[in-house]
Amino acid sequence: MHIAILTFEGYNELDSLIALGVLNRVRTDDWRVTLATPGPRVTSMNGVVIEQMSTLEEACAADAVIVGSGVATREVTEDPEIMSVLRGLDPSRQLIAAQCSGALVLARLGLLDDIPACTDLITKPWVVAAGVEVLDRPFYAKDTIATAGGCLASPYLAAWTIARLAGNDAAEDALRYVAPVGEKEEYVQRAWRNIAPYLPVSAPALV
Repeated sequence: MHIAILTFEGYNELDSLIALGVLNRVRTDDWRVTLATPGPRVTSMNGVVIEQMSTLEEACAADAVIVGSGVATREVTEDPEIMSVLRGLDPSRQLIAAQCSGALVLARLGLLDDIPACTDLITKPWVVAAGVEVLDRPFYAKDTIATAGGCLASPYLAAWTIARLAGNDAAEDALRYVAPVGEKEEYVQRAWRNIAPYLPVSAPALV
């Protein structure tokens, strides 16, 4: 099971790396989480350099993809080489999710047609201009496509992905592990209120 987090130049550390941490709470031999980058390394909006763990082409073949956000997302959507590769994303065979400005990537790829989205406040006007309704909530999903708005909504996106691929119990365990001490039950319940309405009755669905 491969989950790829698309991570571009100028990426937001909270979006890519929190998702990476939560997703890696699943400890099974066939579970692999990578940061997929367009080149050998990328630098975050705050100067954190990471090396490529998988390519964009490999991400398009993954079981699930999370499109991370950053300060250069509009430039990403205007890069014909990157967007050509990302047209290989296919919601009929993989989970596709977007964090904050990642929703703009999905919108430009035509993956949010007739699907409302969540995003951050800065990106909202661009997503609206792309013809997508933006919701005032942290998380929304329809079928195999999900979006989250706000950096600290990234655990919701990760938990939804875990629930779909490994089951609800695994998702709850991952959330409980990262939740603040003394607030674990409250945190898990709040997160679950946001993602549970968008899960199949019997998760996982794509295994």
